[in-house]
Amino acid sequence: MHILIVEDDAETADFLLRGLKEAGDVAEWCSTVEEALLMAPGKRFDAIVFDRMLPDMDGINAVRLLRQAKVATPVIMLTAMSGIDDRVDGLDAGADDYMVKPFAFSELYARLKALLRRRQPLESEPTQLQVGNLQLDRTTQRVTRGDQTIDLARREYKILELLMQHKDEVVTRTMLLERVWGYGFDPRTSIVQTHVSRLRNKIDKPFDHELIKTVRGAGYVISE
Repeated sequence: MHILIVEDDAETADFLLRGLKEAGDVAEWCSTVEEALLMAPGKRFDAIVFDRMLPDMDGINAVRLLRQAKVATPVIMLTAMSGIDDRVDGLDAGADDYMVKPFAFSELYARLKALLRRRQPLESEPTQLQVGNLQLDRTTQRVTRGDQTIDLARREYKILELLMQHKDEVVTRTMLLERVWGYGFDPRTSIVQTHVSRLRNKIDKPFDHELIKTVRGAGYVISE
């Protein structure tokens, strides 16, 4: 990934730059909105990490200017302001995600990767997904296991689709919130656990072999 960091705090910027470098990615840093508005349109950044409280302009107004300039690069906004209204303001301004300081780099990195996955064209993805004897047809949205058709609610289907797209890989709770519910923040509820439990009752419980597994402290994985 090629990431632009817009952050006036040198310590936070250094933390992000080192983390991205260690992950094998490329990052550039600027400390003002003026610099960001010059850099963002002219380079092929995969995402922008934008601090909200900057010396020359509020980050929300800066993101609005980016969107008005037709810069479609995904933006994650960082801020110490944690109120619901603050989050809504950031998302309404054109940010794609919103994280409250202090934050864990691992979560920020997972969110960056999730943003990039959402931008990948669906046409390049297979229409038929399969794990063992479980099949999902993305064209008809038909799900079968063996010779049995399984009826799923809309969000159960989307959870299963995401799990099967990432067969043998851990799908985190954050990924599910972002991709299935469209949340850019954690609502602090058991909504994911509840829906995964309902999905398991349909996909695994009637059969003698469990496909969906919990990875404690990480998320879920589907595998044969």
